[in-house]
Amino acid sequence: MANNDFEAESPVNYEQKCLCVLVLDVSGSMSNPTSGREPIDELNQGLQAFYNEIKADATTANRLEVAIITFHSEVKCELEPALVENFTMPRLTTKGSTKLVDGVKEAIAKVEARKQWYKNSGQPYYRPWIIVITDGEPDSDQDVNGLAEEIRLATSDDQIQGKKFAFLAVGVQGANMNTLEKISDPKMPPQRLEGLKFSAFFKWLSASMTTVTSSKPGQLVNLPQPGWTQGFKT
Repeated sequence: MANNDFEAESPVNYEQKCLCVLVLDVSGSMSNPTSGREPIDELNQGLQAFYNEIKADATTANRLEVAIITFHSEVKCELEPALVENFTMPRLTTKGSTKLVDGVKEAIAKVEARKQWYKNSGQPYYRPWIIVITDGEPDSDQDVNGLAEEIRLATSDDQIQGKKFAFLAVGVQGANMNTLEKISDPKMPPQRLEGLKFSAFFKWLSASMTTVTSSKPGQLVNLPQPGWTQGFKT
């Protein structure tokens, strides 16, 4: 959708919305086998499981919008924000390098445009989520420090510049966790995926989104304990 313009779109319903933007690394290294399995295949299986879990819960299905942005040598929006009834999960393939910063910046722009659409169309909304999953080092031309500062402000408690979205970075085997630490909100540090537990991650994510979309505005929620990390850091 050109320029992230949603103005021509009409709401499916007026339930309070939660936008979850998945920013996914589909660079060539995501095809490198681990224990005989390719990460991209496990990622695709996890995405489909995520879709099925959302669809099975009526409240989440009416409130959770999912968007998918992929990055390799280029950035592509694979899925514009949509409720589960209005999309099928795309099947991702790999190629190219790792334009991680560009991918996250596209997600931030998507979040801001969608929030404006919610406001203009009279839909209340929860704080959106941006979740990045990567297995590598960002390309050398990527401004990691600039992105880190942007995320720091956007996720802070500042009443004007902060509270824009929640941000979670997940590192697959081979990811530079120092880079992910740099761009992460200190209150939500990056997590390392244990092996190729994508299905476990997306099961946790769907349960977390169900918790969020079932909450009241401003309510403090406790997310489910994850079973997909090498020890969840808080």
